[in-house]
Amino acid sequence: MRALVTGGAGLIGSHIADLLLREGWSVRILDNLEAQTHRKGKPAWIPESADFIEADIRDRSAVTAALRDIDVVFHEAIYGGYMPELAKFVHVNSFGTAQLLEIIRDENLAVKKVIVASSQAVYSEGAANCQQHGVVFPAVRPAAQLSRGDFAVHCPHCGADTTSVPTPEEAPIRGESVYAITKIDQERLVLTWEQQTGIPTVALRYSCTYGPRQSVFNPYTGVIAIFCTRLLNNQPPVFYEDGFQTRDLCFVEDIARANLLAATTDALDGQAVNVGSGKAATIREVARLISDALNIHIEPSARGEFRPGEIRHLISDIRRIRAVGFAPEVDLEAGIGRYLDWIRAQADVRDYFAAAEPVLRSKGMVRQVQTNV
Repeated sequence: MRALVTGGAGLIGSHIADLLLREGWSVRILDNLEAQTHRKGKPAWIPESADFIEADIRDRSAVTAALRDIDVVFHEAIYGGYMPELAKFVHVNSFGTAQLLEIIRDENLAVKKVIVASSQAVYSEGAANCQQHGVVFPAVRPAAQLSRGDFAVHCPHCGADTTSVPTPEEAPIRGESVYAITKIDQERLVLTWEQQTGIPTVALRYSCTYGPRQSVFNPYTGVIAIFCTRLLNNQPPVFYEDGFQTRDLCFVEDIARANLLAATTDALDGQAVNVGSGKAATIREVARLISDALNIHIEPSARGEFRPGEIRHLISDIRRIRAVGFAPEVDLEAGIGRYLDWIRAQADVRDYFAAAEPVLRSKGMVRQVQTNV
């Protein structure tokens, strides 16, 4: 089988490429080596046995050439995180995906399947349980509520506090950030395109992914990477809200295996599919695990700030992909240990987060709780 992995130099794409090569696939990688992530250019982990094309996903001629003689496309190329460029998100993620699909169709290429990287960010908030109304799907918490220091997820029917429960694929998707909007664009474009062309597609909704090769240069994405670089530079981890928000964190090799499974079974075709660990960890717990593993103990900083539109709690319900044989293999403590083994081997591990924070504040993407509200 011949695969194209767009974004194949990045965290997830590079692990997909490695796994495919081990399984005997022929692999082509297309990546523009975005400077925010690949500050030192082409990374050493790109396999020599893969055909590498340095080009932007928006470059029609380059993408057309990359798609020639390909059986399966793993579309991982994105612009992501909490970065403030609205137009670039839409152009790279939404337009880039639409153009890729258009090329396959209009050039009558031999592509047999397209798997697109979606995200748990498509959910405005995780599913929750209300004592009176059972399982509910709350909307995003209003900025006015967060400004009062009220971080709880309230029942949309009675306003009572709720408890987090696993979020199924049937939960409403809304998109409360430009990144989330473009993720919805990508998965709907791909799944609708299957109905029009008959070419199978799968949209994998990744939970928070971490592991070796997560960029130490990008201060806008990856809580584990950010906490590591802060601590290694003797700076405290920074908590938004109160640090008790929860995340489903999944090791990158488990995400790669989910992609291979989606490529080799037809049981997931035409569907959006959650991929994660199925477990929740608080941000405070993540900071503690990293601090203990590094043996660097600096009190985290919770400064009464919040990010509008951010999910409070989300656990991925992974029953759909479990039913076809997926099971996460790397738990959080072991995964953090493996990431730290990798990051210790990297030179020039600086704290880029400090310089990024003022930008986020100036764009209104980080706000202060108003104690007098």
